Amino acid sequence: MNLSAQKREDLGNSTTKTARKKGFIPGVFYFKDAPSVAISVKETSLNPFVFTSEVRIINLQIEGADKPYNCILKEVQFDPVSDKPIHFDLLGILENEKIKVEVPLKLVGAPVGVRDGGVVQHNLHSLEVECLPAYIPSHIDVLISELKIGDSVHVSDLKIENVEILFDPNATIVSCVPPAVEKAPETEAVEGEAAAAEPEVIAKGKKDEEEEAEKK
Repeated sequence: MNLSAQKREDLGNSTTKTARKKGFIPGVFYFKDAPSVAISVKETSLNPFVFTSEVRIINLQIEGADKPYNCILKEVQFDPVSDKPIHFDLLGILENEKIKVEVPLKLVGAPVGVRDGGVVQHNLHSLEVECLPAYIPSHIDVLISELKIGDSVHVSDLKIENVEILFDPNATIVSCVPPAVEKAPETEAVEGEAAAAEPEVIAKGKKDEEEEAEKK
């Protein structure tokens, strides 16, 4: 996917704020063995790369550059109030060099255990992988339709050709767990037993008072 960018010459805060008001987001393009380049892009052009659950290779065209660069969106900073992107980092990639990238996990199917009352527990939502740019997956499918109550899918269960997963193979991605057991009735029963025991204590105290009166 294509993305056009302009070079930023003035990096002052006032200039940056003015650019944001005009709909441009400041960022930095990093490339191996080369100086970083301060850039800005239209917010509307950046959003498709930010608000997505997939990894996308970006064909970046910087104004004045001789050729476009292949890169990926490495990091995004958001405004805490508006939740809009306020800064981003792009990382250049080379065709013949492996790269580490975070890839989202996508659950596919409905577990058979859910029909029996089970609940899907999703623990991992993305994994870091290493591979050549040509093999970067946009996402990783995790098949869960065969999961019964008590079954789980671990990182070691994923097999992706030409891709190395950089995560604990024993880690659980998703599991189908039994439904939670309600404890409210048990609590009420305990409270009821306590209430039933209270009159007995009071009665015993009254009897002791009568015995003391007879002695006098």
